Amino acid sequence: MWQVSITTSAEREEAVAGFLEERFSAPAVVCHDFRTGRRVVSIYPSALRPTPEKARAELRRALGRLFSGRTALVIKKLRRENWAESWKRHFKAMEIGEALLIKPGWSRRRARPGQRVVRLDPGLSFGTGHHATTCFCLEQLTACRRAGSGQSLLDIGTGTGILAIAAAKLGYRPVEAIDFDPVSIQVSRANARRNRVQDRVRPRRRDLTLLPARGRRWDVICANLTADLLGSQAAKIRAWLKPGGQLIVAGVLRTEFCHVRDKFFTFGLTLAKYAVKEEWQSGRFESPGRGKKTDKTRS
Repeated sequence: MWQVSITTSAEREEAVAGFLEERFSAPAVVCHDFRTGRRVVSIYPSALRPTPEKARAELRRALGRLFSGRTALVIKKLRRENWAESWKRHFKAMEIGEALLIKPGWSRRRARPGQRVVRLDPGLSFGTGHHATTCFCLEQLTACRRAGSGQSLLDIGTGTGILAIAAAKLGYRPVEAIDFDPVSIQVSRANARRNRVQDRVRPRRRDLTLLPARGRRWDVICANLTADLLGSQAAKIRAWLKPGGQLIVAGVLRTEFCHVRDKFFTFGLTLAKYAVKEEWQSGRFESPGRGKKTDKTRS
């Protein structure tokens, strides 16, 4: 197995990942160095054709045409046992308050009394709980859960399925998870089976932009999406939210969050909670209940 890695910025992360995915017909993995703020986008092909040397030269030429300035490219051969161990070094168990314990399959960490456990082995889909945006969504899912009451949840851009699985463990019903990426659907279905919630979480491949605005309405919606997609689909997402419902938004750069916030303000939502970590900003919006006056005060 080979590792092809490109160091880039937050602004170029998506474009670089798309370049590698198109080049190798496989999903990319993004690692964030919180000290430097740089991103390393990697892909792991089983072979480099026609040869590693020629593949390196072709990649450098393509990167030079697509991106201005110098781009750091690293290609190296991985031993299979090192690949497996690297996951174990980087992905540790983590707690979300007293409600959830997120842990990989190899972890021996025990849950505290009353804690629900989500077992999630990292794969080639976004969402392990360690990223600031996913962590915010998990925290808000626990904060929004009302014990003893029925609450429905829609997870848009489910990735590994971590949010939908955690919601099912917390007692949300029904739970629906959608994603446009077929690999994400495969991974999230496997994770749902691993956590024994496959009867409550059935991820489906859907294109958000093609779905109708009319349809089921939800108590809580998680939308871990890019700012442009949130902005263009804001009216539709708002239409799916019940009166008094909660919309959890993440995956947005802090420089773009104000545009997303203002977009949802125009549809009558208020910002109840937000968090900023490094260059990411996430927020939880509230829909006014029946007969409740909308407060548009900006937080």
